[in-house]
Amino acid sequence: MPFIANFPFFCILITMFGGIVTAIVNGKWAYRINTFVVSATLVLNGSLLLFMVKNPQAITYMMGHYPAPWGNEIRFGPLEALMATVFSFVTLSALVCGKTEIFDDVKPKNLHYFYIMINLLLSSLFALIYTNDLFTAYVFVEINTISACAIVMAKESGKTLAATMRYLIMSSLGSGLFMLSIVLIYGITGQLLMVPMHDEIAAIVSSGMFRIPLTVVIGLVCVAMAIKSALFPFHTWLSHAHGSATTASSAILSGLVLKGYIILLIKFIVRVIGLETIVSFKVLNILFVFAVCAMIIGSLDAIKETHIKRMIAFSSVAQMGYIYIGISLGNYWGLVAACLHIIIHALTKPMLFSAAGGLACASGHKKNFDDLKGAAYRNPLAAFAFVIGSLSMIGIPFFAGFASKYFISMAAMETGAKMWITLGALAVSTVLNAIYYISAIKVIFTRTDAPVVKHKNSASYVVGMSMLIITNILLGLFYQPVVNIIVKGIELL
Repeated sequence: MPFIANFPFFCILITMFGGIVTAIVNGKWAYRINTFVVSATLVLNGSLLLFMVKNPQAITYMMGHYPAPWGNEIRFGPLEALMATVFSFVTLSALVCGKTEIFDDVKPKNLHYFYIMINLLLSSLFALIYTNDLFTAYVFVEINTISACAIVMAKESGKTLAATMRYLIMSSLGSGLFMLSIVLIYGITGQLLMVPMHDEIAAIVSSGMFRIPLTVVIGLVCVAMAIKSALFPFHTWLSHAHGSATTASSAILSGLVLKGYIILLIKFIVRVIGLETIVSFKVLNILFVFAVCAMIIGSLDAIKETHIKRMIAFSSVAQMGYIYIGISLGNYWGLVAACLHIIIHALTKPMLFSAAGGLACASGHKKNFDDLKGAAYRNPLAAFAFVIGSLSMIGIPFFAGFASKYFISMAAMETGAKMWITLGALAVSTVLNAIYYISAIKVIFTRTDAPVVKHKNSASYVVGMSMLIITNILLGLFYQPVVNIIVKGIELL
């Protein structure tokens, strides 16, 4: 096994260790240590991705000295390396971009606690991406939940505390259902590692036994991950949590946290159950209905919203619908489209939240659209990023969001009955996306009688925002290499 196979374990370990070190330093040093740790994971994951592109393979890394079925394993290929690299990059960009607002919103005595939670959150996301053990996944799902709640309430206002309670209640429900599904599937298969579990399930399905218990397990996992990732109708907590948190927290929550659970679901579908098997159980049809509703209702909620961050949050509900509709199509290219949209949304939505934060800072920290008139002239960089992100989410050609919508459409062509519903939902949702994003652009570019006072962005904001803008533009123009990595990664999943 090459030495580079240790890198996923190193990423999980150093982020957890970074949380320990961060606990004993002050806020500024906590930021520096966290920036170093996240940068280190970006280098490690990026190196692993380059290795996997040149040597595509699936590597199983046994932790400790105990093999299956008692041991704990990490398993990774090109897809996992790509996702982890994107997650490291987005975390670094969001934290650098939102540094000033973090230091303004979070009390100095609590700053190191905030960065402890960021370290633990990133560690849990890496574990969800890399683990080959369902129970380990559950442990890190809980770490992820606690950390995410903590970074929502870091701002310490009445709104963030109420939003955190909503988030915690819904997320705990999802965690409980996931734990119950693990208990049931362990009782059926006697395995916790995903690959041995897949072999047991294949034998059980071929024998015709335990069909009803397996249907229950698949349904529980799908609903649990739908709750955790804010799929309609389990999305009511999302706008409050993302709309009231500090901007960096909103960016990470929307861009990454929701996706960690979806990646785990994709691994469960492909690696544990098998795509053909799960299609035969018809459970994906329920996810398909939820996804279509999310695409439409999330967009309608965004149109009605007058608060820019809550509008972007409701947009995330619609975007989760795109990802889930790719999964629920039940074919290979649907999964490719879903994974591509995970990456596109992970890179675009933090840019939109960061842009909204910059526009609000230039408008007296006000986030209602009435107060954001002319904000584009006060903060041109934030306005430019908002326009790029908006065009991407609408799905305009040559912008990143167009690619995933194209692949979802192509995947739908293979599904028969679902094809027309999918294409119709894509068309309606695209029009609705255009309505609220173009309306928002119109507001920020509307001139007012007040003199224009240019807002001076911090150096960290310029650096972080530039990283996100450049990456989004490049992804929109050159998405095919990313698709090639996803295709090979799903083959090896």
